[in-house]
Amino acid sequence: MNDVDDTLLAARAAGGDPEAFGALIDRHASMARRVAYTVLENQEDADDAAQEGFLSAWQAIGRYDAKRAFRPWLMQIVVNAARDLRRRRRVRTTEPLEFVAAASTHNPAREAGVLDLGDRLRAALATLPERQRLAVVLFDAEGYPQAEIATMLGIPEGTVKSDVFHGRRALRKVLESVKEEWDG
Repeated sequence: MNDVDDTLLAARAAGGDPEAFGALIDRHASMARRVAYTVLENQEDADDAAQEGFLSAWQAIGRYDAKRAFRPWLMQIVVNAARDLRRRRRVRTTEPLEFVAAASTHNPAREAGVLDLGDRLRAALATLPERQRLAVVLFDAEGYPQAEIATMLGIPEGTVKSDVFHGRRALRKVLESVKEEWDG
């Protein structure tokens, strides 16, 4: 899954080859969903945003600059699609009709404060501002260099460094209780 192959596939797709674009989708679909999920925090919405991002990329493939890496270009489109979807969903949100309790909200593990580490990490990430959350996830979980993250998010590289730093610091504060539980 290297950039040279992506560049060649993108060139073929720009020439009208839908199979080449399909290969690009196959290569980058899981990453696109993870990036969209980081913005939306809902798997179904993330799938929708990734799909919208791919459609937008297909429509814009002729404008892709082969001198640049393909994946950051694509992920920037996916991030924008996720943000657009979130904005549209907020506009449609109305006041709730009436509070109706679920049949059973009893969750002994949650009530006892015992959540698995994954749940705690997701909850901690949700406390971060969106840009910090994206920067931390893309850098620490996905392994992207800060320069590529800057391209994806359309911000300066120094801002990415700052967002990763501040995001990690905030996560450490939120997750201190987990360490205390494991040590204690």
